[in-house]
Amino acid sequence: MAWSQEEERLLAQIERHLSDDDPRLAARLESLNERLERRELNARRRAARRRPSRATIIILVSWLLIATLITALLIVAFRHDAAALAL
Repeated sequence: MAWSQEEERLLAQIERHLSDDDPRLAARLESLNERLERRELNARRRAARRRPSRATIIILVSWLLIATLITALLIVAFRHDAAALAL
């Protein structure tokens, strides 16, 4: 949910006061925010290049085996028909 302008103004004011009162704490919080942003970016990148699931691989291998079996059976059938015609 988006912040209202008044809420954004108050947050900016709190941030300025924090920076003035305790610059070391403000720097640590900023560093933490940067690390969290990098971690989220890396997680999104990893999700984008995710490997296919095990079920997907099993289905693909099954289809490949079925296609190979059908091809082998068709080749045998055509050779048998060709041999019968040659006689």
